[in-house]
Amino acid sequence: MSDDFELETLALHTGIHRSQFNEHSEGLYLTSSFVFDSAAQAAARFSGAEAGNIYSRFTNPTVTAFEERLAALEGAEACVATSSGMSAILSCVMGLLSAGDHIVASRSLFGATVNLFTNILKRFNIETTFVSAIDVRVWESAVKPNTKLLFIETPSNPLTEISDIAALAVVAKKAGAWLAVDNCFCSPALQRPLDLGADIVIHSATKYLEGQGRVLGGAVLGKRDLLMERGVFGFLRTAGPSLSPFNAWVILKGMETLKIRMDAHSANALQVARWLEAQPSVGRVHYPGLPSHPQHELAKRQQKTGGGIVSFELKNGREAAWRVVDSVRLISITANLGDTKSTLTHPATTTHARISQESRDAAGITEGLLRIAVGLEAVKDITADLARGLDAS
Repeated sequence: MSDDFELETLALHTGIHRSQFNEHSEGLYLTSSFVFDSAAQAAARFSGAEAGNIYSRFTNPTVTAFEERLAALEGAEACVATSSGMSAILSCVMGLLSAGDHIVASRSLFGATVNLFTNILKRFNIETTFVSAIDVRVWESAVKPNTKLLFIETPSNPLTEISDIAALAVVAKKAGAWLAVDNCFCSPALQRPLDLGADIVIHSATKYLEGQGRVLGGAVLGKRDLLMERGVFGFLRTAGPSLSPFNAWVILKGMETLKIRMDAHSANALQVARWLEAQPSVGRVHYPGLPSHPQHELAKRQQKTGGGIVSFELKNGREAAWRVVDSVRLISITANLGDTKSTLTHPATTTHARISQESRDAAGITEGLLRIAVGLEAVKDITADLARGLDAS
């Protein structure tokens, strides 16, 4: 499609390749393999001499449609779809790095990402140094001669810290490394890291891209030679952390409303964050759209809105936090986010429970911290649901 189209249009029309039936909606190709016209064609497909579908582990028209659409939204040359957000991170690292390489990563990452870098990659002699998400100078100091990757989430999970993508891109380039940005919290509707100098964008398509909590999916995006001609696609083709065609089709349909949903999530989240700041039992609210957020000005430059995630700390610790969780009747108690329905979780005992207490302390994840992914319900109903537990705290 034309690069002149706006994001809303690209989200509706990119990736549609109609079959002989001329269907209006995207086709769903539920098949494990594809038939060849001859032995010669089969050989040409497998060798790469002829483009075309071979096996749904690494080539499928519905998955390709998802990849093309997300690449258009992110302004990327290429996209490799994966089975989940974590498999996207794994595919990125295993596809591009080797034993003896080094990663510099924000200490403010999703708990499973920390575990991947700390426990699993370490077994393959890939070391990670964790640093502040916001102090560019410590990133410069942490770089080693064997540093190959800088990895950030911005906004971070769960404290919504904002990393300076453009500044870290300069650090990465100087080090001869790649900068990867997990863009899960914003989606391309609010932030496009590649435009700010990043080399790689990571997505858990499970979240805002799909938008209704139905299926899992992930993606790695960047330049074609980095993803396709190097190891990311090769790793996926061999190891098989593949996105299923059905999940790709569901996410495609979710992406059609991405811009509308992200605007609504953001508007609701800002109102909820302002309301939380006025509650006596709340000690601190973390939301990039608030002037009180330490990186508010950077967020305004880097993102279109503050996004849909709000974290807040209860003055009386875990007991007060759990009282709020146990009191909700409308909001879903679940660790997922990016859903049309609001969700609430206690990070210290759920999403970040498997990392060490030392790592939680370093990341600022206190026992009184709660994270709400603000949905599309009426704001007065969301705040009334939270108030039930806050009033008792």
